[in-house]
Amino acid sequence: MISRTFFILSMACLVLPGITSAATAEAQAKLQGAVNQVLAVANSSGSKAAIATSVRPLLQRNISFETMTRRAVGPGWNTFNAAQKSKATQLFTTLVIRTYSNKFTPGQTPQIQYRTATEPAAGRVDVPTTVVYKGSRYTVTYRMEQPGWLITDVVIEGVSMIANYRSQLDATYKKGGADAVIKSLEQSVSKQS
Repeated sequence: MISRTFFILSMACLVLPGITSAATAEAQAKLQGAVNQVLAVANSSGSKAAIATSVRPLLQRNISFETMTRRAVGPGWNTFNAAQKSKATQLFTTLVIRTYSNKFTPGQTPQIQYRTATEPAAGRVDVPTTVVYKGSRYTVTYRMEQPGWLITDVVIEGVSMIANYRSQLDATYKKGGADAVIKSLEQSVSKQS
């Protein structure tokens, strides 16, 4: 009986990686394609200011900004009406795109090494990378989810972008509700202009 159980477990270990590898391979391939497109567009932009505008359509196709905004706001999101959700998502999208676009300089391409992707849960894949940019090395993990293998979080040096924003936005929500969150996002976006 013990040898039969051992055999079944051994076979499962051989088969299960094959089951998850299709999902991880698909998500990782989509990420690599998207990153390559974004870098190509960013490098062809004439200035830092033009990068955010140039890469926005590509990022919106590959990132679930609605999911990111919902998770960044936290439980308070459920009290937002449709117009508030739309406005918050629009502002959060602009904030994230501008924040990360401002870190890139046209013509200075980061070196990205993709490591083995994992599937921590059905419909979710984490793609770890090592990025070298302007002489600094960073570990960056992209969390991607179905449908469509969209990016739903980016973890840089162990810090989740969503958790970071959530610590700010959840506190703002608790002080003043949806309107306070939207006002805070508007202020953050206007500071970047």
